[in-house]
This record gives sequence, structure tokens and C-alpha cells, in this order.
Amino acid sequence: WGSRSSEPSDHASCALPGDTFARDHITTNFSSPEGEGFRPSPQGTLNLGEYGAAPAGYDFLVPGHESFGQVVEVGPSVSELKLGDYVVATTRRSGTSIYDKIGTYDMTTDDVYRERGINLLHGFLTEYYVDDPEYLIRVPKGLKHVGVLVEPMSVIEKGIYQAYEAQRRLLVWRPRKAAVMGAGTIGLLAALGLRLRGLEVCSFGLTQKPSKNIELLEEIGVRYFSTKETSVAEAAKKYGPFDLIYEATGFSPIVFEAAHALAANGALVLASVTGGERKSEVESDRLNREFVLGNKIMLGMVNGHRGYFEMAVNDFALSEVTYHGWLSKLLTHPVKGLENYQELLKTLFEGKNVIKTYMIVSEDGMMKGR
Repeated sequence: WGSRSSEPSDHASCALPGDTFARDHITTNFSSPEGEGFRPSPQGTLNLGEYGAAPAGYDFLVPGHESFGQVVEVGPSVSELKLGDYVVATTRRSGTSIYDKIGTYDMTTDDVYRERGINLLHGFLTEYYVDDPEYLIRVPKGLKHVGVLVEPMSVIEKGIYQAYEAQRRLLVWRPRKAAVMGAGTIGLLAALGLRLRGLEVCSFGLTQKPSKNIELLEEIGVRYFSTKETSVAEAAKKYGPFDLIYEATGFSPIVFEAAHALAANGALVLASVTGGERKSEVESDRLNREFVLGNKIMLGMVNGHRGYFEMAVNDFALSEVTYHGWLSKLLTHPVKGLENYQELLKTLFEGKNVIKTYMIVSEDGMMKGR
């Protein structure tokens, strides 16, 4: 997973001036709140001006945190990719810390980081862009129909992998029961990742039946609970406690409720960025006591380097065999053409039964010959 080279390399490129990379499909990372009442993060907080910053010299930030594209030209020193390859780009870019230098730029200790479409770097909502092969992950042609979901799945992969790595402290850790807080796009993918690893999964959200999200969860064997009807604590009494909990709501108070549902030796993964100033009252003595006496851990994580993207591609291949066609059902609302950006935003905020809204900048093969 380490960086391939500390020296600058050529770029995947197309026939525009300079070295650039062509887009096939692009998603703007605009995931619907699904009626959850939870703000999608971090892009949701970015949309509301609570998080993120424009690149130096600009007073705006081009959005687009998730992407899927096709190579139309490569630099003379590029051997990893060829014309026509389908690729997904990572989002975080290397900084100056030791972690950046070994290719784990998602673990940087730099005070300031650069991330496409989020902080100090423009995103992918463009016809073309240029990038180093280090940040481009090849996607098999057989998975191109779900390629736009690789980036969010990479976040799931990192959270699960990091939990297992942290639990090596126990020498033996064989989790059986898991919970996912949130049933939006990230919550759905988190449930998928855990089911693919054989865990029993409970999902929690505000949405009540009927709901497309709930139907999708039940298709892969996940139990769903609306917290309007059943609290996390009540569900945990019957189906928990949970060995692994993945929090993906953007609603910070749920973290403390989830913590009480964690099993002894359990791991609670925090994966959503909250950009507001919300305050909560917690049972601090109880929380501390349960974590100390139960040898529990809570870990935060954000983003992922290329290794997690590669894991996501592998899990998508497994998903297509195990739950054939399920991933495609998440891509509910495509919008064609950059000129239709207003339709994209309207669909995001006003659309019905929206799971994933994404923009198709160009159809497959349309960029050939440019």
C-alpha cells in the first residue's frame, strides 16, 4: 500500500493542453439524507458552508468528491494504466508527514490537508482532470456500472479494516454481531461490507417503512430499526450487544447511544464529520466505566488511500456474486450533462426515493478521438 515513488511521475492524460485525464461518469458525492434527519458528511456540511475551503487564489470550490472515469491519454512514463482503462480517483493528496511519505496520506498528521472537492483542491465535477497514477485505481469493465460507488465504499473498507487491526490487541477477535448507525448511502454500503464478512447486522435510522433503503437492507439479510419506534438500547437487548458498530449518520449524539450498545472487547468506528456546534449531555461516568471495564475501543477514521479503494473493488466483485444486482439499485437518480446542475441539486434536495444522485458528464466512449 505504500507510495510507489517519492519522485514526481507522469500523469494519465488526454489531448487537451497539458496533461489531463478524461471523465466518463462523475458523481458529485451528493447523497440524499434519505429522510434520516442526519446531514450527509462531509459533503453535506460543505454544502452548508460549515466545512472545507477553496484552493488558494479561488473564491469557490469545484465539487465532486466521488468519481469514475475512463483514460483517454497517458504520459510517456505511465506504465500502470492504458487508454480505455476505467478508473476511480482517490481524494486525499499527499502532504509532508511521515504517513504521507509512505503512501498512507489518509493518516496524515499535517494540520492542513488537501482533499479533492472538500478542502483546498477542486473536485471532479469537470469534463477532464489530470492526476498521478498513484491516485488512480483501475476498475474492471465488468464493474463499470457501479464504479461511482467505489469511493464511498473505500471509506467502509477502511473503517472495518482499522477495527480489525486495532483488535489484534486481543489476539483473538471473532465478531459475530454488528450495527450500523444510519441508513443512507454510506450506511447501506457499511451494512453490505459487514454482511460480506459474515456478520449479523442491525441497521438504525429515522426512516420508517415503506422505504427503498429499508427494502435494500432487508434484501441482504439486515434487520432494520427506526429509532422513532425502537431505541438502539432496546434493539441491543434483543439482538446485541454488538461487537462492531459503524457510525455513519453525521448526527453526533447517536455516538453516545451507540457506545452503550457495544459489547465487551467491542469496537465503535466513527466515520462521519460533524461541522456544527451541537452539544449533548452524556452519562460520562457510565460511559467511562463501560469502556474501561469492558476493554472497549472507539476509533475515528476519515478517507482512504489506494489500498482501501482496491479493497472496495474486490468487495464489489464479491457483492455481484453474492447479492447480484444489489449495488446497482443504489444508483437511483442519474442526471446527464454539466449544464443540468440545477436539476442535480433539485433532485438531491427535493427528489423522492433518492438514494444516490449522480451526474453523467459524458457517455461511455464519447471522449474517444478528442
